[in-house]
Amino acid sequence: MIDYFSFFGGATSDIDLEISFVDYIRDFVMSNISLFEENIKPSYLLDSPYRELLIAIAKGDGKIYGAVKKARISETLGEELVIQLGNLGIIYLEESRESLLGSPNMQHKSYRAQSKIRFKIPFFRFWFGFIEPFRNEITNKNYDKVIDYLMAHYERLRSLIYEQLSNEMLIEFFSENGKKIVYSSSYWDKENEFDILALTANNEIIIAECKYKDRKVCRNELGKLKFKAEQSNLNVSHWVLFSKDGFSKELLHNKESSLTIFDIKDMQKWLLS
Repeated sequence: MIDYFSFFGGATSDIDLEISFVDYIRDFVMSNISLFEENIKPSYLLDSPYRELLIAIAKGDGKIYGAVKKARISETLGEELVIQLGNLGIIYLEESRESLLGSPNMQHKSYRAQSKIRFKIPFFRFWFGFIEPFRNEITNKNYDKVIDYLMAHYERLRSLIYEQLSNEMLIEFFSENGKKIVYSSSYWDKENEFDILALTANNEIIIAECKYKDRKVCRNELGKLKFKAEQSNLNVSHWVLFSKDGFSKELLHNKESSLTIFDIKDMQKWLLS
């Protein structure tokens, strides 16, 4: 379910979940590219320079000027296109929230955390990351090259969607348990990046790590997270770990009241609720 949502969320619900994800891409998407292409609206997004910028965003780390550079367009044009794409509801800008927490890094005038670009609809990230760059290969039915690239790189993009779902689940969980969340998103500063930082109405900080890996999350991951928070001068009240493949016995038997853990079964129940 996570696989399909990661790539088609927001575009179509007409999917047979009994078919493996890779087979679906090969047998239905690439062989019916013009049909799926109809989900890209407005259609001029498939033309230059929008196409090049969207591909750069989909394949990059989200930083604005890195994407503009990869798209080989000027910063001025890139900034204009980012505004247009935002107004169209294709992307949105995620700002660093250091000022919200009074980070000491903000005192350095030479330091400015760069905003990041996020796709609002997972399908657009999938399309411009894995289909549009290989249009010629797909048209010539050279599907193997595309599938090889997909298998080699889609883990990172799937992880981004997992983080977004984890964020929504975190907000709902804490709200239901009496802690109203006033802000929750990824967070980065001069020292570190965190998958999720949430702030409650009582100014409590919640830090979460999301691991979409084929291995159990161990206690040392929690230790690393705490060390990073200390480096970034964050006074954390609650820790949350999300894991696709579960947790070590140490974490399962951890008695810390400040720690909450969720595995993939918890998320699937939440998605179906």
